[in-house]
Amino acid sequence: MTIVVRTLAERIFDVIRERIVEGKLPVMEPVRQDALAAELGVSKIPLREALARLEHEGLLTSQANRGWFVRPMSSDQAEEIYLLRLAIEPAAAAYACAVADDEDRKAAVKAFEVLDAAAKDNLSDVAVRNREYHVSLVRPGKRLLTTQLVERLEVLAERYVIAHLQPAGRGDRAHTEHRELLDTWLAGDAAKVQSLLTRHIASTLDDLRAHFTASQTG
Repeated sequence: MTIVVRTLAERIFDVIRERIVEGKLPVMEPVRQDALAAELGVSKIPLREALARLEHEGLLTSQANRGWFVRPMSSDQAEEIYLLRLAIEPAAAAYACAVADDEDRKAAVKAFEVLDAAAKDNLSDVAVRNREYHVSLVRPGKRLLTTQLVERLEVLAERYVIAHLQPAGRGDRAHTEHRELLDTWLAGDAAKVQSLLTRHIASTLDDLRAHFTASQTG
């Protein structure tokens, strides 16, 4: 049994990241560090560590003498995130399915089940569970840099996942695509995994392009 000890800064990171993903922190307004530290019952040192990491992850931006700000979502960023995912993730998942062992397959099934449960009962948790599911299909490849890149792109994609799932019916489509992808991955069909995941990510990007086009013309 592995015991994972998480630092205070890591726990703060998760809380603030969740608020950013859910849109609970205003975009391009200074993060109120005093109020946030008081609310969370922490000092500014671990809070600033968490904010610096969120900037490194691309969710915050900083300005000299003004502090940190939530980076706004944009069509350009969505395009970059999803094109990078297309370049890395399908091939990585295809490789991983060919070398996965029984424990890896159990972990992927569990990640899918947790995502499926969140989609029914806890929509605010879907983006995180979606990330964990996608990473579970890549991690068994034991290519550390690739897994880290996928994880970082998935963190950046979380806000876009929520935007993508808002229209009616998108959640059902995502469930169907995730289920087919999992079954194919478990069967070790690398070529089909690469094809399905490419189509899944590309269709999400197409939806996001339409979303931003509509928001610019609406």
